[in-house]
Amino acid sequence: MNQKKYKLRRIHSQKFIKKIDESKFVINYQQELNPPQYEAVAAVDGAYLIIAGAGTGKTRTLVYRVARLIESGYDPNSILLLTFTRKAANEMMRRASVLLDDRCTKIRGGTFHSFANVTLRKYAKAIGLLSSFTILDQGDSADIINLIRSQEGFIDEKRRFPKKDTLNKIISYSINTNKRIEEIVEEDYPHFLPLMDKILDVNKVYIQYKRKNNLLDYDDLLMYLRDFLLSGSAAARSLLSTIQFVMVDEYQDTNYLQAQIVKGLAQHNDNVMVVGDDAQSIYSFRGANFRNIIDFPKLFNNVNIIKIEENYRSVQTVLDFANTIYDHAIEKYTKVLYTRKNGGALPYIVATANENMQSKFIVEKILELREEGLQLNDIAILFRSSFFSFDLEIELAKANIPFQKFGGMKFVETAHIKDVLAFLRIASNPQDIISWFRVLLLHEGVGPKTAQRVLDELATARISISSSPKKDDKNIIQNKNLVDLFVLLYKLHTIKMPPTEKVQMVYDYYHPIFKDKYDDYNKRNKDLEIFLNISENYRSLDSLLADMAIEPVIDSMIDMEGTDKEDEILTLSTIHSAKGLEWHSVFIIHAIDGYFPSARSAEKIETLEEERRLMYVASTRAKQNLFVTYPMNMYDREAGTTFSKPSRFISDISSDKAEGWLVEDEF
Repeated sequence: MNQKKYKLRRIHSQKFIKKIDESKFVINYQQELNPPQYEAVAAVDGAYLIIAGAGTGKTRTLVYRVARLIESGYDPNSILLLTFTRKAANEMMRRASVLLDDRCTKIRGGTFHSFANVTLRKYAKAIGLLSSFTILDQGDSADIINLIRSQEGFIDEKRRFPKKDTLNKIISYSINTNKRIEEIVEEDYPHFLPLMDKILDVNKVYIQYKRKNNLLDYDDLLMYLRDFLLSGSAAARSLLSTIQFVMVDEYQDTNYLQAQIVKGLAQHNDNVMVVGDDAQSIYSFRGANFRNIIDFPKLFNNVNIIKIEENYRSVQTVLDFANTIYDHAIEKYTKVLYTRKNGGALPYIVATANENMQSKFIVEKILELREEGLQLNDIAILFRSSFFSFDLEIELAKANIPFQKFGGMKFVETAHIKDVLAFLRIASNPQDIISWFRVLLLHEGVGPKTAQRVLDELATARISISSSPKKDDKNIIQNKNLVDLFVLLYKLHTIKMPPTEKVQMVYDYYHPIFKDKYDDYNKRNKDLEIFLNISENYRSLDSLLADMAIEPVIDSMIDMEGTDKEDEILTLSTIHSAKGLEWHSVFIIHAIDGYFPSARSAEKIETLEEERRLMYVASTRAKQNLFVTYPMNMYDREAGTTFSKPSRFISDISSDKAEGWLVEDEF
């Protein structure tokens, strides 16, 4: 009988330190990199935390390290590079290949989710899965949850139940943050607390449904991968024996699950390098955990911390401003950004009389910069929340300055603002059929057929908003919910009053409908209040509606891609959407305490500190000019005009770090 021979290989019994002769390298790494970058790139064995400040060449460092490991003779397939977007991973591998050769494309590069997908399919049997599992995208997950909530008797007529997207968001956030569903509902959706048991039941049925039908959603991919890596099984050890180096980009953006996955991947040899910036951890609303980067030295033995502080983007005056903001952070990795660039004016902190004057100042300054030769493409206006720019959007449209808005929707595109505008457009023009249709469908018991019947009655003048509603009108309308609507529209159409009073009337009527229509009405409500503020600037309803109807030339990314490269367009963006980008001149608007930081964020140290990091991220987007603006007086619907305080993040910045301006003249 022939006995089969096996080759035995001990897994991670010891580390072999390669002697590296850099004279044989194609790339002169020391010449191409600054000292801290080179220190990170030359690192081989061990755990490393690279704190790479804004604009310090983080991607360059990762790319060069991939190339150097391969030049040192390590198998490309033993290098795992995890990023947050497939585009980022592909770009790094492409750049490394240009730098060295095609071996760089053979590393394992991708997102956490793509790596999880490949791993789970390969080791499905050991994990207890069928390798043919189907991955649900967010839309699929929401649809299944909707199927469950509608078929399992969760909905009744007495109490509104959360919509599918709300339930999906709560369940997903719970998994990614390791927070209990009860805690999330209490903090963000307190109006659903009486339905807690049913929400938990939906989650249980959802989990059972996925298991029964061999389905995995995005969160399952991470959970199964985490559990597999930490299982200690022979299959897991086999996988880990093939991975010699783990590299993670944007580590400050990792969530609870992803940090555990990183720990699992490097649990045997501790060869892990994470790159990030604690000062740019701003995505807690997506589940990102600031503590991951702060506590990284506790995860592994003898963690080496390397700080990369030389900035290649901004002038020193901008960096000094940003450094000052982050100096006051309670918990941080201390670093001081610096540059070898010369020149640069001090940043400006600009106070204006009110919000509309802030908008007009920005428009005038943009036109000045444009006359000085700066293209609109090189200018950005950044804000904490999407509604901060609503007044500015109107002024930009008046000045015929084209803009593209990122993060949140344009003012007139938000569904609830469209609803309010529809009431006002009918009052201004009773023949506006589109607005009539929208308003009618807002009401309970009114579908397309009923709406069309009412429109037919309007067309034949059997009912009208030009005269006071009559008793017979109730019989014609045939829907008690619409009787009050016609009373409101009659008043709006016939009674002379300032536009802001008409908006207030619509607000009062619409608010109960609004609360019933949107699960997140508490967040959307601020938009309605801002619209009330904007209406204060107008003396006639027609002029208000005319300004609201003006749109920029370009409305979508698709349009942008199809335009001539010489076309100019201004950028309006939330700070969250601007991370990783840069412009010659940057405006940060609405730097008011209670707005930035928001009043709610000031209630907790953790959220207040994240707001500070937001201001830091916004400041470091500027290459040359930085303007921080705030209106000294704000109009509030309940309190009237109130005196505002500058954001606490800028209130104590000294005159050698920023130049104060006061805009007094009318534009």
